[in-house]
Amino acid sequence: MGTLIGDDGNDAQARFEAIAMPHLDAAYNLARWLTRNEHDAEDLVQSAYLRAFRFASSFRGGDARAWLLTIVRNTHYTSLRDGRAERSAVSFDEELHTDAAGQSGDNDPACIVGRRNAALTVNEALEQLPTAFREILVMKELDDLTYKQIAQVADIPIGTVMSRLARARKMLLDCLQHGAAGD
Repeated sequence: MGTLIGDDGNDAQARFEAIAMPHLDAAYNLARWLTRNEHDAEDLVQSAYLRAFRFASSFRGGDARAWLLTIVRNTHYTSLRDGRAERSAVSFDEELHTDAAGQSGDNDPACIVGRRNAALTVNEALEQLPTAFREILVMKELDDLTYKQIAQVADIPIGTVMSRLARARKMLLDCLQHGAAGD
């Protein structure tokens, strides 16, 4: 008689959905920070998930989130290599990122933070980081990946993950302090 899951195609689709769909938010989050654009992030996640589905039979178990984030990251860098839009080369526009707090002459950090939306301030500072550092910081602090998972996704040694994370945190702090100074 019939089964809940029919032919092999339906089995593969159900298996892929069980593996991949729980990590869709993490994939989008990484894509958003890699592309710096919501629309491009959606396109990137769609392409990465299509690629993941195509090669799902090669997944041998283990950490599905790290496997998917690796595919998202590799899809992004492949698209850059193939000449698609490079948004990470956009220079910092000081006028665009200056707000009323920087123009008021009030340099009291508590007042500045009080007027600003903290999340927006951190996001702006995070977007200023080079991609190699931003992606490590996003995977650790926003997606809560372990050093081992980040090393797997970025295809770098754990020691490099740790040093890039330390440098990324320092760069982020510098960006926040620089922004808080109002210049």
